[in-house]
Amino acid sequence: MFRAAWIILLVLVVSGCGKATNVVPDVAVNLNLPLTDPRLINLSSSGRAVLINGYGVSGLVLYRTILNGYVAYDRCSTVNPENRCAVVLDEGAFTVSDPCSGAKFLLEDGSPAKAPATLSLKQYSVRVSGNTLQVTN
Repeated sequence: MFRAAWIILLVLVVSGCGKATNVVPDVAVNLNLPLTDPRLINLSSSGRAVLINGYGVSGLVLYRTILNGYVAYDRCSTVNPENRCAVVLDEGAFTVSDPCSGAKFLLEDGSPAKAPATLSLKQYSVRVSGNTLQVTN
């Protein structure tokens, strides 16, 4: 009986050691841009977004919410993130699409809007200090 308990425990431990899937890797993000930066011109009104390359896993999506706040997401799709497929802005800029899988995400909160997406986009912290937009994790 004691031996059977050890075998069951061993099976449970081994089966619980699987690799996590659909997880966007953690990378350091520290972006500081003046709100007057020409790349941010589209953020002058709510419901607009811009793409910034060179940060995060696949770049960043910066979005000005309908309540005039700011949010930032990694462009790396949560559908097969190991492929590092960067989402692209859809016309109207309220959603982004994964060109590799066809998934869509809402920019207000990063949540999935169309299958096969089941997880939200990876979100970063955004703070406005004076005239500077800061994106960090």
